[in-house]
Formats: sequence, structure tokens, C-alpha cells
Amino acid sequence: MDLTTTYMGLKLTSPLVPSASPLSESIDAIRKMEDHGAGAVVLWSLFEEQIRHQAEKLEYYLHYGADRWAESLSYVPEVDDFVLGPQEYLDHIEHAKQAVDIPIIASLNGVSNTGWIDYARQIEQAGADAIELNVYYIPALPELSAEHVENVYLSILKSVKATVAIPVAMKLSPFFSSVGNMMTRLDRAGADGLVLFNRFYQPDIDIDSLSVRPSLAYSTTFEMRLPLRWTAIMYDKVSASLAATTGIYSGTDVMKMILAGADVTMVCSCLMKYGVEHLANIRDEFTHVAELKGYGSVEQMKGVMSQKDCPDPAAFERANYMKTLTSYGLTSTFE
Repeated sequence: MDLTTTYMGLKLTSPLVPSASPLSESIDAIRKMEDHGAGAVVLWSLFEEQIRHQAEKLEYYLHYGADRWAESLSYVPEVDDFVLGPQEYLDHIEHAKQAVDIPIIASLNGVSNTGWIDYARQIEQAGADAIELNVYYIPALPELSAEHVENVYLSILKSVKATVAIPVAMKLSPFFSSVGNMMTRLDRAGADGLVLFNRFYQPDIDIDSLSVRPSLAYSTTFEMRLPLRWTAIMYDKVSASLAATTGIYSGTDVMKMILAGADVTMVCSCLMKYGVEHLANIRDEFTHVAELKGYGSVEQMKGVMSQKDCPDPAAFERANYMKTLTSYGLTSTFE
């Protein structure tokens, strides 16, 4: 079974790509990912706020004590006070590139079109093979229009594309009014890859302390149906590579996404729950099931069940909604 695939012009040995998570903070874990079947690795996300914080700290210390005598050593800032998170990220890219042969994809998480985008050039210089833009934008103000929200994504993409030569992917939210139209616009704006979809972490309310607290929950296999649908609908309608993510736990899940038209499948929750070694289980099951179905390569099965090529294209649209409800009523029994 030939597991090779192409993602954003990068030749990968496998369609399995661990997505951004704390697991990639360890070089040993990245080596394990490669050993257990990863075709590439997306590093954990570096946030716009971290980059801004470093810039502000640098500006502060460059001027700190400027009006004092040079001999006043007590004015030299403590090393522990100087935050080097972004620089450590660059160092980590270099170390990862030296440790493994698979592509290393950096992840930038931001929402504005300001100076943090210039950091993309440093990521490229550090050796990253590609950049994934994870725009975490919650348009909480009612006066913000859909057009405004869409333009935020497009503006960030265009700015980064103008800054670097390496491939750039955009990780999308499923909450656009017209997902297909947004994917098409990002494709035309130069996105090399489209990642479907971002999972926004939803807040919860603590009734004891009457406070809002963050809530983190792993994805479930049921959630993969949303990226499955849009991957199938948009296959062959955009030039950008398609990456399916959310709810992928097994080799069967991977096969479904490839059949729908995905170039790669990104996994996170299953690795957080079961460990990096679970990648080998996914790879082996995928290979076994694919061979049983008579496929000899990933490329051979890609898009076979997309809306473009499947026997029932309407199954991905409203017609399937009526069919599902009708079949439920006919096959269900109530006491």
C-alpha cells in the first residue's frame, strides 16, 4: 500500500499529520510521531499575544535606565523577567528539523493584521516547511458584519503570503454563512492549504464561584461528519490542498476523509488520549482496510466519494436531511 500523498506541494510519506498540540513541544515526541507513521507535524500554536509581549518587553528594557550611569548595574533587568517564548519557538523549529526527516509546519494563532505577521518571515528562516494560520476570531460585537469577519481572514492570509515563500494554510472555522464561498475566496487569495475545521473552545459557567471558566473537551468521532461533508463538497472546486481535522480516531475515519477528497487527515484528541503510539494503530488499520477494498495507494482512493464523483451527490446536501428523518421514523420503534 502506497501511503504517500501531497499536501501544499510537500511530498508526505503518509496522510497522517498530528495537528497543533502540546505534544509537539517535545523533540522526542516529534521523533515518535515520525516513527509511528506521521507524514508531517504541525507544531503547537504561537499566539499573537506572545509575540507582542516579547516586543513590548524588549522595547521596555532597551530604554530601561537609559538616563542612569552605566555603572548602575542594579538597573540591568533580571534574565527571568525577559520572556523568550517566540525565540524558543524558532529554536524548536531548528531542532525539530535536525531531528526528523518529515516536514515541520509552524502554527501562528492571531486575529489582527499588525506586526506579529512579520514573525512569519523568521519562522521561514528557522527552517519551517510551511505555516498554518489559525485565526481565532470571535465576532462578539453585533455590529460586525459577515463581510468584516471574512475580510479579517483574507487580510491576514494576504499579508503572510506577501511575507514568506513557503506554503501557507488557513485553518477555518465552520461558522461562516457560506463556507464554500469563503474557501473559494481564500483559495483565490493564495492559500496553499485549507484545514477543516477549527474547534473553538467554548466557555463554561461555574455556578459555585459564579465565574466564567475555560472548558477543554476532546473531540468525538461524531464531530468528523462536519469536515467530512465540506471536504466532499469542495473537493476539486479549489486548487488548495484539503486537510480534514476533528474527530479522527481510527484508520476507518482516515479512509472516509480520503475518500471524501482530503489530501491529509490531522489528528490531535486521539493522541492526547491514547498517546503518540496510537498513530501506528491508525496507520495499520487504514492500510488493512484500504487493501481489503482493493486500493493500492492513497492517490487512487482520493475523492472517490466526493460530491463530484459519488453515486448520490445529493446525500451531502438538504435531500439527505429529509431522507435521514424519514428513515429514522420508519425504522424506529417506540414503546
